[in-house]
Amino acid sequence: MRRGSGKLKLFIGLAIVAFAVFKFCSSETINEFTGQKQYVDLTVEEEISMGLSAAPSMMQQHGGLLQNQQAQDQLDRVGMKLVQSSIAQNTDYNWDFHLLADDQTINAFALPGGQCFITAALYSQLENEDQLAGVMGHEIGHVIARHSAERIQQQGLANGVITGVSVAAEGGGQAAQAIAQMLTMKYGRDDELQSDDLGVKMMIDAGYDPYEMIGVMEILAAAGGPNRVPEFQSTHPDPANRVERIKESIEKYQ
Repeated sequence: MRRGSGKLKLFIGLAIVAFAVFKFCSSETINEFTGQKQYVDLTVEEEISMGLSAAPSMMQQHGGLLQNQQAQDQLDRVGMKLVQSSIAQNTDYNWDFHLLADDQTINAFALPGGQCFITAALYSQLENEDQLAGVMGHEIGHVIARHSAERIQQQGLANGVITGVSVAAEGGGQAAQAIAQMLTMKYGRDDELQSDDLGVKMMIDAGYDPYEMIGVMEILAAAGGPNRVPEFQSTHPDPANRVERIKESIEKYQ
């Protein structure tokens, strides 16, 4: 009975893994803005809906919106200039730019569908409008590259593998989890570098100085301090390493 039960668990576990892999592979598509193959089965409408649904929660986590109309107007103007002057104008995304009241966390991020955010802590560190364009160009890059949607799809594959291995072999799930986390980690670093590249192109197309994105990297490096987590253990590349890639992108697009 025990041997038969083990074989049944193995069969069920392999079936779960096979289904997860099949579902992932069947979502293959080519991103029209990056030209790269990716795995996404969400529609643009679904991405927009997800972003709009999550936006209020993200605002609440960061103290709501900053009550500074002049700063918000600048953010809106810069964000829409980047969109309307670049490849991003050919999307159906619902673009919104939010200045968060959080004055402690130096950060910017984007949700699926065009919801882009920057904290007051980062905004206050920026030296000029070109640097703001660099930050927003990077976040717009995440959206048009569909990084969030792709991460959702990848996480679905990882969850399927973890579940399948856990069913098939006791203790195997822990190993599968570790592997899945490492895959997701590397994927995140690639996303950041690709968004830097797209951000540089959008800055140039909109008439901003792309070299000011290097200044943004210096701000991020200073915020991390001397005890930054090593690059391999982080989903974000080290700012110093991003600078070299940004310079390469500037040379490529200018």
